[in-house]
Amino acid sequence: MENDKLEKLVARYQKASEKKSNWEEHWRECYEYAFPQRENVSSEGLSENYGAKNNLHLYDGTAPDAVDQLASSLLAELTPAWAKWFGLKSGSELTETEKTQVAPVLEKTTDIMLQNFEHSNFAVEIHQCYLDLVTAGTACLMFEEAPLGEASAFRFYAVPLREIAIEESASGKIDTTFRCSRINLGGIRERFPESEVPADFLKKSEDEPDYKVRLIEAVTPRNGNCGACGYDYTAFIWDSDVGFNSGFILREGVFETSPFINFRWLKAPGEIYGRSPVMKALPDIKTANKVVELILKNASISVTGIWQADDDGVLNPANIKLVPGAIIPKAVGSKGLTALEAPGKFDVSQLVLEDLRKRINHALLADRLAEINTPSMTATEVLERSAEIARILGASFGRLQSELLTPLLKRAFCILRRRGDVMNFDLDGKIVDLQYKSPLAMSQARKDVSNVTEWITQAAMLGADGQAAVNMFEAAKWLGHTLNVPASLIVEEKPATDTGLAELASAITGEATQDAGVL
Repeated sequence: MENDKLEKLVARYQKASEKKSNWEEHWRECYEYAFPQRENVSSEGLSENYGAKNNLHLYDGTAPDAVDQLASSLLAELTPAWAKWFGLKSGSELTETEKTQVAPVLEKTTDIMLQNFEHSNFAVEIHQCYLDLVTAGTACLMFEEAPLGEASAFRFYAVPLREIAIEESASGKIDTTFRCSRINLGGIRERFPESEVPADFLKKSEDEPDYKVRLIEAVTPRNGNCGACGYDYTAFIWDSDVGFNSGFILREGVFETSPFINFRWLKAPGEIYGRSPVMKALPDIKTANKVVELILKNASISVTGIWQADDDGVLNPANIKLVPGAIIPKAVGSKGLTALEAPGKFDVSQLVLEDLRKRINHALLADRLAEINTPSMTATEVLERSAEIARILGASFGRLQSELLTPLLKRAFCILRRRGDVMNFDLDGKIVDLQYKSPLAMSQARKDVSNVTEWITQAAMLGADGQAAVNMFEAAKWLGHTLNVPASLIVEEKPATDTGLAELASAITGEATQDAGVL
């Protein structure tokens, strides 16, 4: 029975790996020119050839630099370290009184979740995932629960593409993940301490302490009447050298949320794996690399030169060294060494290279997401800058919010709820919903605030009639919620006395508001 289950999972994994094989050559080329530090992306990379030089044929560093800038921008705009980039808010089915009562609980729950993220290795591993995302278009983040007693309940690992094979559901969701890696007996004891291993494997490991076998982890959805209701997890040893008879299961279980979070930059219809900005710019990247290579070869020829000499029986080319200050003897009456003029010059190389680098930076958004050198910006400049970033990353942010942020936060909440660190409620959007507070998510909020504050200021200039058209208490409360002000500072129920519109407009504009009369 156990072997039948393993055979089905292995057959499913092999089918998913065959679909991935079409992408491996493309990924390898993208990593070679844009992110050479990453290990091999193919399944053959399981030989663990870490630390090898992978940039021997790379001459231009424009693409690697742009990839690093875009990944850093994603980290700063989506999941900034040590910043409150998410929150919990009351759902639409709660009344105003209920929202006031649950607001402190949601605020405390958010702080607990954020504290666990900050004390884990999330910032380090998610940056590696962003590098994979920008380079290959697909990334995988493994989200595990840390053992009790550690500083954080979360533990993350950026899974390289060479280890994963994924399947997509009919709805377009990546709900099935296979991870294939190498592991020795020590790794099994550490990750699966309660598992039992066969005696022949123990003997083999005692004879060869570094002996490693293939570990496959399969996460498949459990489909019920209401759709997906958890995920089946199976970790087992299977290797072509071992065979099915020697294969064995290390752990089985059920997860409420998948421990593998797969996300993509963009996706073409009918494809499973994503496409990246590096793929779009790859022709220009390869051309720029070749142009720099030719420039360096031309520079080498310009420095050393190409020489010719008469073969008079006296000149010995083996004894000639073209170094500064060298004296080359020649026979009386002979021409000696004579420089050979090159047939042409590569004069347009710099123009071509400059144009290529501009297109690479434009495709990888380095020219539009780069840091501004001006010492200070006005409020209007900040809004325009935020609007530009939101426009550029809008489509990708929508996909990342659906495939990365929402599964990430839901799994984090489920782990803390199961451990008893937070209260038991559901993130169903009706009672409690997620709220994204990253700089990119707040760009639209800042634009809305600008529109409302401008309207309040203009209304104040219309005198008493304009003031009567503004519900000051609701406006102030809306500004607080939109700007993610802590719930403890916002009064949900209107007090007995109301402050004047002039004071609110004065606080917004920073100056005393004067009555402009009736226009």
